[in-house]
Amino acid sequence: MKSSKFLLAENDTRTFYRKLTSSLTFDKNRYWGPGERAANPDNAVRKFTIDIPTKDQEDLKWRLEHVRPLAPPLEGVQQQYGMNTNLLKEILEFWRIQYSWTERQQYLNQYPQFKTNIQGLDIHFLHVKPENPGNKKVLPLLIVHGWPGSVREFYDVIRILTKVSDDRDFVFEVVAPHIPGFGFSQKAAKPGLGSNQVAVIMSNLMERLGHKKFYCQGGDFGAIILQGLAVLYPEKVLGYHTNMAYVSTPWAYIKTFLGQLYPSWVVKPEHQHRVYPLWRKLEGRIRETGYLHLQATKPDTLGVAMTDSPAGLAAYILEKFTSGTNIAYQRREDGGLLERFTYTDLLDNVMLYWWTSSATTSFRLYAETFSKRHSEEKVLQRPLKVPTAIARFAHDFYVADGLLGDIYRNNLQLNDLDGGHFAAFEVPEVFTRDVFSAVEKFEEYHKKRT
Repeated sequence: MKSSKFLLAENDTRTFYRKLTSSLTFDKNRYWGPGERAANPDNAVRKFTIDIPTKDQEDLKWRLEHVRPLAPPLEGVQQQYGMNTNLLKEILEFWRIQYSWTERQQYLNQYPQFKTNIQGLDIHFLHVKPENPGNKKVLPLLIVHGWPGSVREFYDVIRILTKVSDDRDFVFEVVAPHIPGFGFSQKAAKPGLGSNQVAVIMSNLMERLGHKKFYCQGGDFGAIILQGLAVLYPEKVLGYHTNMAYVSTPWAYIKTFLGQLYPSWVVKPEHQHRVYPLWRKLEGRIRETGYLHLQATKPDTLGVAMTDSPAGLAAYILEKFTSGTNIAYQRREDGGLLERFTYTDLLDNVMLYWWTSSATTSFRLYAETFSKRHSEEKVLQRPLKVPTAIARFAHDFYVADGLLGDIYRNNLQLNDLDGGHFAAFEVPEVFTRDVFSAVEKFEEYHKKRT
C-alpha cells in the first residue's frame, strides 16, 4: 500500500504535468515562408515527380571526376577518425561509374508523390494507398525520417505496410513527408522552426489530407518530432510507435546517476552493459556526437562544405551509417556498410541531399531544436497520454526500462530487436512486423475503450 507521503508526491507530480500541458500554445498558422504571407494561399495538393535537369547531372559528374587527392588514413586506423578515405575512394568510383541516376530516378518515382503548401512552405511527401483493400480497414500512418536520412529509408517498408495480408484485418495508407529543409520540402525562411514547430506542420499536413486521427511512427529526429506531435495533439494520435525512445526529464537523469549504486533499479540485468559503467557510456556519447554540437551551433558554416563537395557530403553522411548501424563497424576497413545496405541504396539517400542543396538547412533543425528557446517549451518533458509502442534496436540509442515510465505512461509494447539506428532501411521485415504488432495492440486498446 502506498504511503501518504508517496501519494502526496504523486499528486504533486500529476498537478505539475497538468499545468505544463495546459500552458501549451503553438500557432498552427505561423508563417515560415519568405516575405509576407499571401492574402489567398494556395492549399492545393499537387502531384510531384523528381526530374533533375541535365545541367545539374553534368555538374555532379564533373565534380566527381575532379575530386582533389584525399589524405590517406593513418596506419592501423579503420573508421575511428571518421570516414576512411580508402573506402571513400571506392564509393566515389562506384558513384562515378556504376551508379545510374536515370535508373534511380525512375526507382524513386515509383510511389505517388505530392507537394502542398503548409504555413508558407511547400511540403513534399509520399502518399501511398493500398491496392484493392477489399473489406480490410485502411489505417492512416504518418512516418517521419530523421538526419542524415530521408524518405528513401522507407521505400522497402512502404511496400510491406501497404500490402493486404490475410493475417490482419487492416492495412496502412502511408504518408511519408520530407521534414522542412530536407529533400524536396521547402526550406524555412525565418528562424525558430524546431521539432515542435515541425510537429505542428505535420499535424496540419495530415489534416489537409483529410485525416483527423492517425497513427505515427518515427525514429531519430522523426521520433522527436512525433513525440512532440503526440503531446500537442493527443486527440489526433491513435497510437505512436517509435524506434528511438526519447526520455530527457530531470528525474530520468537523476535515476540514471543513482543507478550506478543499484543498477537493477534502472535497468534489467541483461541490459546493464548498455547503461553502465556510466562514465564509459558518456565518453562514447561525447565522442560520437561531435556532429550534433557543430550542427546545433554553426550549421551554415558546416553546410558550405557539404553543399559544394559531393565527396565531402558522402563522407559526412556515410560515416553515420557505419557508426549508426553498429559502432563495432568502426574497426572495419569497409565500415560494415555492405552488411545491411548496398552502395546504390546509400547513394540514393545522399543524392536527395545533393540535388536539393539541403545539407545546410537540414543542419539548422539541430540549431533550432537544441536551443534555449526550444528547451524552455519543455514539450519533450511531458508524459504521453496516447498509447505507445517502443522498438529498441540492439545497436541504437538505448533508454532503460526504469526510465521509460517518465514519458511513456501508456506503453503497450516493448521489444528488443536486432538492428541499428536506421532500422526501417536496414531490416524492413523486422521493422514492419513490430509496427503491425503495435498497431494490433492499439486497435484492441481502442475497441476496449469504446
